[in-house]
Amino acid sequence: MLFATLGLIVGFVTLVWSADRFLNGAAASARLLGMSPMMIGLTIVSLGTSAPEIVVAVAAAFNDTTLLAIGNAIGSNIANIGLVLGIAALIAPLPFARSVLKSELPWLLATTVAAFVVLFNLHLGRLEGIALLLLLGILMWRLIREHKRSPELAEADAELAPELEEIAALEQLTRKQAISWLLTGLVVLLLSAQLLVWAATEVATLLGVSELIIGLTVIAIGTSLPELAATVGSVIKGHTDIAIGNVVGSNILNILAVMALPPIIAPVTLEVAIMWRDFGMMMAMTLLLLLFAYGLNRRPVITRFEGGVLLLAWIGYNSLLITQAQG
Repeated sequence: MLFATLGLIVGFVTLVWSADRFLNGAAASARLLGMSPMMIGLTIVSLGTSAPEIVVAVAAAFNDTTLLAIGNAIGSNIANIGLVLGIAALIAPLPFARSVLKSELPWLLATTVAAFVVLFNLHLGRLEGIALLLLLGILMWRLIREHKRSPELAEADAELAPELEEIAALEQLTRKQAISWLLTGLVVLLLSAQLLVWAATEVATLLGVSELIIGLTVIAIGTSLPELAATVGSVIKGHTDIAIGNVVGSNILNILAVMALPPIIAPVTLEVAIMWRDFGMMMAMTLLLLLFAYGLNRRPVITRFEGGVLLLAWIGYNSLLITQAQG
């Protein structure tokens, strides 16, 4: 148990560190190749910030623990809304940006419905995974096309993204340094994901709980820590208008990439509880977010009270998981 616990800790630490190095190396390399900050933000940064979840999901599938990967995708979405936005809103009310209201939230609802469709028969196979990836491709294409049609809006959006604040520093890297960061980050990312999956599987076996529960709790919380740190940091710096957008974008990618890749590698039959308990909670948290955006307030904002509701809902859900695991 000691080695498995140490493996979890080391895996999480190296996963976060390597994801940051990989993202910076990829962004710097793209910048040196002439890619604009807007394009970097829409493609490399958006996908790179979900690298921990994606790599862990792929590693889990190759280790025949696809349920852990599916639990990670669903649990991360629940944690992003309940834990990340809940804590951030308690620090300061979070307004919904106009682009989030017009584009990103409808896309989040659409991808959540798509996830319901592919999960409904309790089987995730290669066709379902490919369908989700195709939806991701359509979404990325539409985002790039819309921003190309409105370059002024695109540049304004790019300036607001906290991840792009480092672009100026990245431009000072040589091509050799950028490639070195990219490759080092990728190698350590793959190794740390493998370590994390092994440790999580060992912990699940020793505790007598399913891989799904470990994915929904320990792995989901661990892979959501970068979003928590980035979101809380943005709120403290006064960038409250971008906090929700970051979480919504991450949740969309969790469904269209993290949930899509494992069944392509190793199709899996799901437990009934995934639909009524886990996916049901993810859907409920997503609808609650939509209610805060469009229904309850005169202006679209998550108040401190509503942030407390989100956080308590997340705590209650995890308490239920722990109680059922112990039973």
